[in-house]
Amino acid sequence: MAQGDVGIYASQISGHLWAPNGAYDALSTVTVGSTSVATVTFSGIPQGYKHLQIRYIGRTNWATTNADHLYYLNGDTTNANYSYHRLGGEGSVAFSQASTSSRIVGINAGANATAGMFGVGIMDILDYTSNKYKTVKNLVGFDRNGGGLVALYSNLWRDTNPVTSITLVTENGSWVQNSQFALYGVK
Repeated sequence: MAQGDVGIYASQISGHLWAPNGAYDALSTVTVGSTSVATVTFSGIPQGYKHLQIRYIGRTNWATTNADHLYYLNGDTTNANYSYHRLGGEGSVAFSQASTSSRIVGINAGANATAGMFGVGIMDILDYTSNKYKTVKNLVGFDRNGGGLVALYSNLWRDTNPVTSITLVTENGSWVQNSQFALYGVK
């Protein structure tokens, strides 16, 4: 294949992402209405899938530009049961952070970000029914008042029970109107 052919093939598939039929099943969607909410919870999660995925757009009412958000599984809010790594960047500035006792899983637009700007993310909970510790990864990004921010999170929940509920909370404040979260089962 000639070097120019790669661009032709790429342009033919852009906008036409492919997934096998039945690879993802939509399980539940939460859209925040006119009243902000402190938590978004998916419960009664069926156990017949290989992985879970949450796709979301979110914004908080916390008076900051960058607003971290947290998660907990099966109602476990004990920070010592969670770990995370964060790698990201904005413009020419890179950042990293890690903790062996934190539930931070993403970052979104806060109240001081450009009006109407939301963060986006794709969060995967891998092997959620297995009898091993659970791995969670999240790819996030948003426009920071004209400059973009992207980050990759890798998380660990030190528990061997199957995941039956997932809760997403903002570090401070609440999720605002039009924040939307969709849970998928991955076969």
